[in-house]
Amino acid sequence: MKQMLIKIFWPILSFFETGEQSANYKESHRFVLNIVGTLFLFLSMVSAWAGYTSGAVGALIPVVVFFCVGLVALVLGTLGSNAAVTKIWGIK
Repeated sequence: MKQMLIKIFWPILSFFETGEQSANYKESHRFVLNIVGTLFLFLSMVSAWAGYTSGAVGALIPVVVFFCVGLVALVLGTLGSNAAVTKIWGIK
């Protein structure tokens, strides 16, 4: 199942995969990335609800942005390598 998900999300993963291992990787980086991704997806849902109740079409922009950021964070946090996790945090 994991290999199938890696193939589906390869366009996202390939941007962050470097192939070189980072000496500064910690398991907490992956944990925090998953938490941040979940929070952004929740913020996307709240924005969608607020946009629906207000009826404004412009409310769609934050929904899309928050959803994309949350999706990338969760994909890298669950499927990405250690090098990809350190790259998204900017750790060298």
